[in-house]
Amino acid sequence: MDATSAPDAEFARVPGAVVDETGLHHLGNPLGEQRALATGTAVAPLADRRVLAVSGEDRLTWLDSVASQALARLQPGVSTELLILDPQGRIEHAASVVDDGETTWLLVDDSDADPLLAWLLRMRFRLRVQPRDASDEYAVVGGTAAAAASLPVASPAGVPLVWHDPWPGVSVGGWGYAVTAPHPGGDRDWAEAVVPRALLAELADAAVRGERMLAGRDAAEALRIAAWRPRRSADVDERAIPHELDWMRTAVHLDKGCYRGQETVAKVHNLGHPPRRLVALQLDGSGSELPKPGAGVRVGDDVVGAVTSVALHFEEGPIALAVVKRTTPVDAQLLVDGADGPIAAGQEVVVPPEAGATANVPRLPRLGRRTRA
Repeated sequence: MDATSAPDAEFARVPGAVVDETGLHHLGNPLGEQRALATGTAVAPLADRRVLAVSGEDRLTWLDSVASQALARLQPGVSTELLILDPQGRIEHAASVVDDGETTWLLVDDSDADPLLAWLLRMRFRLRVQPRDASDEYAVVGGTAAAAASLPVASPAGVPLVWHDPWPGVSVGGWGYAVTAPHPGGDRDWAEAVVPRALLAELADAAVRGERMLAGRDAAEALRIAAWRPRRSADVDERAIPHELDWMRTAVHLDKGCYRGQETVAKVHNLGHPPRRLVALQLDGSGSELPKPGAGVRVGDDVVGAVTSVALHFEEGPIALAVVKRTTPVDAQLLVDGADGPIAAGQEVVVPPEAGATANVPRLPRLGRRTRA
């Protein structure tokens, strides 16, 4: 696909822009774009995010009945997120959620949007709900809360459609497994604004004139990875359950009524342990190549897991998220398969082996972080 037919084709004319079929990756300075995005001086068009809308009088109670999050009393303008699980508690879909009093808006990874919409349509039965894809009308732009609020945000019912990421706070009914204090996402300021699709061309024009600073999706991904924030399209495979990714803190309500997969959620949390666990990796930066998502993670010659997300961070250098076996020692020296040979990786525990069984795991100080000038 050439740049003129890409989802973020409007930005191909911005100097330095690298655009492909997945959207705007960067504008020639990925590390500087991360810093600008984190400080609120840039916004990032997110073509890899789609907008689904669920209207109808029964929408909140219906979504509450099928999802992991308590939504029946969700107030207009309040941000949360949900997971759709299979009967064994494995993650099938994920969505960021904000309601405007008339419609519930779901911000969804592009690869998951069509499957989630199809599933929602099948689950309507006789209820007064109407799910639809609103991506032709609306786009998603990310940044700090202040940067998102500076945009002409869509508000079809009078409530601005801005989703404020609750991560890494522990939502009502949730549970956090990460033992590190302070949490590396504690200072994360991230919001996603739903804007009229026509605004993208205006953002591109403003960037060409030097009036608006933009960042690519690569910058947004690097900030996400540094905050240990899981994502459906990157960190979830066909076996993933919420406990393994520490997603219980923001996407699961442990005290709500029945929903598909709830039995597994409760059993693992109260009686067992998740079979795998998320780790953050500080990668040896002496090589020129980053490992690819899916690269094997080893202890010696034994494969114990796989990389799910990877980035070159503007302060921390090369970093990654990986899912490993629960029994992998927390002090093990890990190696990651790279194109030019194994890459040494320091392990930071996100989900401890003791997670589940409502274990009282002591808080640990975070390892020293690499920083760049």
